[in-house]
Amino acid sequence: MNWDDTAYLISKNRYNENSIIAEVFTEHHGKISGIIFGGTSKKIKNYLQIGNKIYVNYNSKSTTRIGYFKVEIANALTPLYFDNNQKLLCIASAMHLVRLLTAEAQSNKDIYCLIDSFFRILKSKNWLKEYIFWELELLKLLGYDLELSNIVEKEIIDNQTKYFVSSSTEKKSVPNFLIEDVNIDIDTDIKNLLKGLKLVSDYLEKSVLIPNNISYPTSRLDFINLLK
Repeated sequence: MNWDDTAYLISKNRYNENSIIAEVFTEHHGKISGIIFGGTSKKIKNYLQIGNKIYVNYNSKSTTRIGYFKVEIANALTPLYFDNNQKLLCIASAMHLVRLLTAEAQSNKDIYCLIDSFFRILKSKNWLKEYIFWELELLKLLGYDLELSNIVEKEIIDNQTKYFVSSSTEKKSVPNFLIEDVNIDIDTDIKNLLKGLKLVSDYLEKSVLIPNNISYPTSRLDFINLLK
């Protein structure tokens, strides 16, 4: 099996002194794992940053054995944020979610395009708000649509609209920006943005991670803790 594709690097682990095992999400072949010989060398390790867009040539002798990548840089996206810890951890968290929630070797052009849009979101002034909607879209594409607009209830308290979802055991507040088209900025309303992230986190853990026996990603915890 041999093919060429464009991909995003979503994980890497040292394989031996000179090589790494990488996972990439490709445009036409989905998530694929492979060995990059010389992946620890000065020549290419600098552009093997999680989130970078790369060209890959994949070669494998059998579908039951791990294959090999030859890689070239397509777009060094992650280094643009080396001086911004919030966005850097956001990249790590987003790529980790893609890695955890997608199946091996299943083509999904929608997920690939969603990763494209993720890096456009990082350039936005309201990037954190848009990122929360990005996570909801990722879950929807994978069959875990939260459908907030269909399950929220509304109350008017002190002439202000409040949204919530309730179950037999609890009642959770839903930030207005997840239901209404309202402006919200990371510098002035971080508390509501964190509430939005927590709402997605709770749903992710209860509906996706725990049923599939997947540990909660530490990269996401690091990202959220840095925002507090």
